[in-house]
Amino acid sequence: MTVLVLASQSPARLQTLRNAGIEPVVIVSGVDESQLDGLPPRELALGLAQLKCETVVPQAPADALVLGCDSVLELDGLALGKPHTAEEAIRRWQAMRGRSGVLVTGHALTDTATGRTVSATAATTVHFADLSDAEIAAYVATEEPLHVAGAFTVDGRGGAFVTGIEGDHHNVVGVSLPLLRDLVAELGRSYTDLWS
Repeated sequence: MTVLVLASQSPARLQTLRNAGIEPVVIVSGVDESQLDGLPPRELALGLAQLKCETVVPQAPADALVLGCDSVLELDGLALGKPHTAEEAIRRWQAMRGRSGVLVTGHALTDTATGRTVSATAATTVHFADLSDAEIAAYVATEEPLHVAGAFTVDGRGGAFVTGIEGDHHNVVGVSLPLLRDLVAELGRSYTDLWS
């Protein structure tokens, strides 16, 4: 069995991996995400994933794989991360409703035994329902959208507001399992060795 270290505090990423038979060791990177502000969406997601991974590698056990992930929603060419405030979440939903965006998740995977890192992004198109102002206000009042990329979840209360997905569903939750499998293989390891 290969130990996977998840360099993320995301409960959704952790649950996705657990549901897939992987019990990762969680080490939160604590990186300042604002240091890469201004980058295009894919570069930002990948850059933050790499930064999280690099930060955690020195704390990881020998012979482990360290996974850093970061997600942003690309809408009108802009990278939308976590809104943090109710006002910003409301503004985002007013712009997103009835439209589609692309959820981009950067993945960086380091093999602590060799020091090799591989990285890539996964992109999934998300179609949003045409929410009323009252629905937006009610959703934002739950505080769920404040702490997640794009101000929505597909695996929580926000699931009712996502009318369709083109691509990997797990990517929208925060980690693309098919991409993780590819990255593990690129490092010469076996994905099934991650199963607990």
